[in-house]
Amino acid sequence: MNKLFFRILVLLMSLSLIGIILVQVFWFNSSFKNNDEQFKYHVTQVIGNVADKLEQQEEYSFYDKYNRIKDSTGKIPKKEDLLEVLYVQRNTKTNKTIVYSSTLTSEDYDISGSLFNKKFSSERFKNFSSKRVTEVYNNNNGIDNNPLGQSIIPDLKIEKSGSLDILNKVQQQIQYKDIASLTPIEGRITKEKLNKLLKKELEEYGVKTKFEFGVLNSGLPTKVKSDGFHFDKDASYHIPIYTDNEGNSKYELYITFPYKKKFLLSELLSITILSIVFTLIIIIAYTSALNQLLRQKHISEIKTDFINNMTHEFKTPIATINLALDAIRNPKIIEDKEKVFRYLQMIRDENKRMHAQVENVLRISKLEKRELDITKEPTAIHDIIDDAIEHVNLILEDRHGTVVKHLNASRTTCLVNEVHFTNVLVNILENAIKYSPDVPEIEIFTENIKDMILIKVKDNGLGMSKIAQKRVFEKFYREHTGDLHNVKGHGLGLAYVKRIVEDHNGQVYVESEKGKGSTFIIKIPLIN
Repeated sequence: MNKLFFRILVLLMSLSLIGIILVQVFWFNSSFKNNDEQFKYHVTQVIGNVADKLEQQEEYSFYDKYNRIKDSTGKIPKKEDLLEVLYVQRNTKTNKTIVYSSTLTSEDYDISGSLFNKKFSSERFKNFSSKRVTEVYNNNNGIDNNPLGQSIIPDLKIEKSGSLDILNKVQQQIQYKDIASLTPIEGRITKEKLNKLLKKELEEYGVKTKFEFGVLNSGLPTKVKSDGFHFDKDASYHIPIYTDNEGNSKYELYITFPYKKKFLLSELLSITILSIVFTLIIIIAYTSALNQLLRQKHISEIKTDFINNMTHEFKTPIATINLALDAIRNPKIIEDKEKVFRYLQMIRDENKRMHAQVENVLRISKLEKRELDITKEPTAIHDIIDDAIEHVNLILEDRHGTVVKHLNASRTTCLVNEVHFTNVLVNILENAIKYSPDVPEIEIFTENIKDMILIKVKDNGLGMSKIAQKRVFEKFYREHTGDLHNVKGHGLGLAYVKRIVEDHNGQVYVESEKGKGSTFIIKIPLIN
């Protein structure tokens, strides 16, 4: 049940993390697309405004030139009535009559279009004006009974006259567009002026990135273009410019942005960085939590194995002690002193074995709490090696094993705790004996390297994998030994070794190969 719950929890956490990352990616893509659409909208507005301003400026220039020429002629314009309108409205209830008349007059200033463009026709430029009269008669009968030829004075008369700006503007606009359409694009706009217009409009819309532009004539580039402009229809924004009177245009303004993506990303940079930072925090927190869960699960499994190992290791000595006690209680055995002493020795040995296991656990516990008393004195390392070999000698003889010493170090005095450092070497030697499936053959080397003494303990045992070499000094860790079931222990010995060596300002590590034995190496500083 616990394993199932753990797997479900890990799955939910993983799905949540993946979901958060996918949401962030979706948000980023959506924001980038929105920025792209907004960018497109702004650029469309810009080139539309530029196209309008180009025509307005050209039109203004034409009007200005036309007015200056008109004023400079000094001629009295020829007048010609083009249209007269008469409108009469009678109201029988109020006995009132309204008469409205309007006269449209054309004034010809004798200004030829050829003054603007030699290729243009000799059509005249005209100015339009109107005269409007409104008369009100309060007595209809007076008008109806009026003899022919007699003048009737209206009760109210309103006269208005003046230039017809609307007609003038329409006429001038039509004429200006006809004249301008015959002018080449280079004569209508310069690239410097167009660049200035575009830059100003783009900045007003917040588009502050490099751009290239060009004017095309029926799909072919003209001289009005920026130095870095390259025609690419798919990557450009374009709009017709300088439309004629029929609404057609042979010119199109194209604008491209070489660093468009970079600009769009820069607008998302700050929020994207924050998003990435928070996502990384979530990933780190998730990884840490998952690691803690896995570690707790692993520790739980290790502790279970530890309890099982301890139980089995205590079970055999307890069973042996019970058998020995039962044997001693036998009247026949109790009279045989030799057998009694042998059974008592068995009880003593098994008791020492259990005591050693408990001491090992207590030593690790005290090391972690920094309660273990480690007083150090100058000691010869070779003497400690001899003591350690003496401690394992009985076990070694039982396995018919051998220890060969190669003590080549000339300087051996170190500041160590004799008891604990002896236990360090005893633990390593016991492991070498335990993990040798055949007859144990152990070699011990010493040598001096600068101000250090190097101790190597080499065996011909099972060896260990690369993974085991990295974790062999962890508390409770034990590598599986396959079919070798006689190897007992609870993974505390080498953890104790590492802590003691490090407390002596030393280093311990292992070199091993599966099936070819292991070599444990200890470095301890010498006394200068």
